Amino acid sequence: MANNIISIIIITSLATYLSRFLGVLSAEKIKETSKIFRWFNCLAYSTLAALIARLVIFPSGSLSEIDYFIRFAVVILSVFIFYLTKKNLVYPTVFSAVLLSALSSFLS
Repeated sequence: MANNIISIIIITSLATYLSRFLGVLSAEKIKETSKIFRWFNCLAYSTLAALIARLVIFPSGSLSEIDYFIRFAVVILSVFIFYLTKKNLVYPTVFSAVLLSALSSFLS
């Protein structure tokens, strides 16, 4: 069992880092102002927005037990913190986890 887990970790790590390495090699030839770069950037942000919307609107697991109002309030406040901290991702991420935990335990 332990050998299988170690094998899986090694294989997935190689796949992850190989794709990242190939991305770095191919990104050298793409200008940041090119249309393809902007398209991939938009694609990445839209995928992230869709995943966040799915988590907020159709959650699974223990997040589904938390009220919609609490989830939407945490997202809105986290976006506000994001812009307040000059687009730093660390503060709203920590803030959202702490606030969601506090509100769910306090209001439930």
